[in-house]
Amino acid sequence: MDSNNHKIYLELTQKFERRFFEDMHALNVLPPDELTRVTEYVPRIVRFVEKIVANGFGYATPDGSVYFDIDSFEKAGHSYSRLEPWNKNDRALQADGEGSLSKGRSMKRSENHFALWKASKPGEPAWPSPWGHGRPGWHIECSAMASGVIGKTIDIQSGGVDLRFPHHDNELAQSEAYWSTPGCQVQWTNYFIHMGQLRIRGLKMSKSLKNYTTIRNVLSRKEWSARSLRICFLLMPWQDGIEVTDELMKAVVSWEGKLNNFFLKSLDLWKHSSPKTTMPELGIADQQLLSSLDKAKADVDTALRDSFNTPAVMKILSDLVTESNSAKALVDQTVILLARWVTRIVTIFGLDPEGDLNNLDRIGWSGLDIPAPAKPYIYPVSQLRDKVRTLACSGSVDHIAIAKLADEITIAASTPVVESSKPYDQVLQQFRTNVKALAAQQAPAKDLLALCDQLRDVHLWNLGIYLEDRNNPQPALVRPLDKLPIETRTERESASTAKAKAKLEQEAREAKREKELRERAKVDPLLMFRTSREYSEWDESGIPTLDAAGNVVTKNRRKKLVKEWEKQKKRHEEWLAMQQAA
Repeated sequence: MDSNNHKIYLELTQKFERRFFEDMHALNVLPPDELTRVTEYVPRIVRFVEKIVANGFGYATPDGSVYFDIDSFEKAGHSYSRLEPWNKNDRALQADGEGSLSKGRSMKRSENHFALWKASKPGEPAWPSPWGHGRPGWHIECSAMASGVIGKTIDIQSGGVDLRFPHHDNELAQSEAYWSTPGCQVQWTNYFIHMGQLRIRGLKMSKSLKNYTTIRNVLSRKEWSARSLRICFLLMPWQDGIEVTDELMKAVVSWEGKLNNFFLKSLDLWKHSSPKTTMPELGIADQQLLSSLDKAKADVDTALRDSFNTPAVMKILSDLVTESNSAKALVDQTVILLARWVTRIVTIFGLDPEGDLNNLDRIGWSGLDIPAPAKPYIYPVSQLRDKVRTLACSGSVDHIAIAKLADEITIAASTPVVESSKPYDQVLQQFRTNVKALAAQQAPAKDLLALCDQLRDVHLWNLGIYLEDRNNPQPALVRPLDKLPIETRTERESASTAKAKAKLEQEAREAKREKELRERAKVDPLLMFRTSREYSEWDESGIPTLDAAGNVVTKNRRKKLVKEWEKQKKRHEEWLAMQQAA
């Protein structure tokens, strides 16, 4: 393989670069303002290394490699391994930081010196340099590219917690060796943000442990969405590791479900509220909620200034929504105002790929609407269902009116049926037919209500649509089926199944006990204790007087034996009576 022909390496890296940005787009991660590639920076990396050597902090070896001289760096007054000084002499971490660059014989002056440039072996990627053909060291790539774009000082640098040492410590050393001059030391990075690791079953996710997955694999399984993944990360401190547990998944579903419900109801209020030029008179509940909103705004600002404390923000949003849900007699404008602010915060957090911070009137996030092909059929069938339920609950069912409603529904759904709309049209037509049939049969109200429940709980549920019934005169809220109602139903069904199972087990135990009692009732009380080896002598009634060792049965023990004997006598007499009656 020609080491100078970079096409094969570029094709491979371009493939994974493309996949990376596809994954980032799927997670609604904003693209970088500046994109750098090592392959495009090699000449500048070479010049970067040359200057470090010229400054006295690097040296070339006879094999064509260049190493960073930590000893010279420290003698010049610089500090090495500032992020994790306790790991400064950890050979395992140093070797891990060098990767394949540390394999084979090395001509470096000290074990803790790291590669700035490594001579390439035959078949390895190679670029020309003053020291011969080779390739950049891992750490130098980042220093050269970041310095080339940002300059000699970076305000904030981030990465995983496992990059602190040796990667970021080596970056700091070589960058400050490049930028510093005698008598003027440069601090290359002011702040580091090191993210916690994702852990699977208590272990760091990694290929070597074979416990890793990919973003696209996670999203393809539908257990997680891009939004729920981001919620998961926001619920945990960024600096802590994340252990994905059932409890965490439940917290994610609960938080997202609560916001879904809040946004859906807020949108419903907004759609049905009449435009007002002035704010209506506010009641006590409105004033209290608006006061809580002002406090929430201040608290969110404080939390984000406190090391990006997103878990605190997520709780503030959740508590505010809970307070809104619990408040009584709110004017629509209060809820709408609250919903718009919550929308803005979740948009800032990247939870809405369609979010637009310039749209101050936006409420909610994407995914709150049913599919467009469903709308011409699902809204009319929901309206028919609402009216049927109202008439069924009126006390005196007007079957003629119900049949008329079913006939009129076809006018509302006159849109030509396309392939994607057929499942929804079928549900509409079937419900209409069933309503007319029950009306013709003069069916009781309970049958009409059962039909309405079936539409909600089976037919529409299977199409991913949920009708949320509300108090009269509010119509049912038409919404897409999300995880919260699914999990709520699953838990309810599991509880019902467990209850039914427990009932059957209890009935079985009682039946078994009843059978044992019937069998025991056949035993003559005169004989019930004589078969036991615990006793050696009995009185004329068959009650033990001496135990097996010949000791007199104590008064307390005899008292208990007499009670047992009397119960058995009663059972036996009842059994004898039944036998005689038969």
